[in-house]
Amino acid sequence: MELEQTTEKGIAQRFPIPTGYLFTGNYAKGQLETLSIGDYGKRYNVKADFLGYTKEIEGVPNTHCMPLSEKWVVTVSTQYGCPMKCTFCDVPNVDFRGNATFGDLQDQLYNALSLFPEVKYTERLNLHYARMGDPIFNENVFEFSRWLHGNKRQIQEDAGLRIEVLHPVLTTSLPRKFRKLEERIQEWCGIKNEVYNGQAGLQFSINSTNEEQRTQMFGDQQLYLEDFAKIAEGLPEPVSRKYCLNFAYSTNFEIDAGKVASLFDRDKFMAKITPIHNNNACRENGIVTLGGYDSWKPYKKPEEDLKREGFDVLVFVPSIDEEDGLVTCGNALLGGSTLKTREDIIKIEGIKR
Repeated sequence: MELEQTTEKGIAQRFPIPTGYLFTGNYAKGQLETLSIGDYGKRYNVKADFLGYTKEIEGVPNTHCMPLSEKWVVTVSTQYGCPMKCTFCDVPNVDFRGNATFGDLQDQLYNALSLFPEVKYTERLNLHYARMGDPIFNENVFEFSRWLHGNKRQIQEDAGLRIEVLHPVLTTSLPRKFRKLEERIQEWCGIKNEVYNGQAGLQFSINSTNEEQRTQMFGDQQLYLEDFAKIAEGLPEPVSRKYCLNFAYSTNFEIDAGKVASLFDRDKFMAKITPIHNNNACRENGIVTLGGYDSWKPYKKPEEDLKREGFDVLVFVPSIDEEDGLVTCGNALLGGSTLKTREDIIKIEGIKR
């Protein structure tokens, strides 16, 4: 489709999608891409018995998002490309140029907020470090997160948005060869539990309990589960929400709930299951969740098995609008993905374009 060109505040290419905007911008070392989107709300695409959402998900409707005044989601890139070699992700196709700077992170956030200038207040801003790159490599992510906590008034002055609750989420694929890995995990636990008093998230991309499968999907860059379990033993008790073991689930991936229970403390960790997403890399490598967007069947057994072992389990299924809008993880415009949605459709309550 034709790109909408603009130079406003560093934005280079802006893609209207049903849930908001996906955009690229020119930053310190080149281009990064960012999401500024709404959220459907848990009642549509989440099953989590421990939260009271008990309905099995038999497909997610392409409906309107909640008002941004209730919840706004911004997903930023923390690196120019990514040094990991995951076979289920398009980002390795992007030339790697290192870490995003503190200013890059701030500019992405401000650019994202500038796309909906009519919104002056939000009850909750979720900031995900999850577009391009593994944020565990980038010390600027930690500095920026501390800055955000103490500077909501500055954000209001700079971007015109008053934020009630700011919730940053760090997701890592646990790079085995990164010598500061355990130190950085512990540092984020401190930010989550102490700086944000629990109002921050920490997710670990696990995907399978079979190490041979994990070696293939992570390009032999991943920390082995047994070694991660040793780190996990030393993590502090989580304040508020638990740490998350994330399973981006393909039909052929193994989720051995007994093994998860033998390695990880159910009082510290919850489990999240999502379909593996339908991006270029997954299509090329034959990685797919059969029926994952319109049937509960793929999730039923792993969810029941993990619950039986005493874990809180959250299953998240995106809509086709979200998938086609490249909202889901593993997509990258800069890595060769293309959009399938019409540029005139934004389905957010209270937003007119």
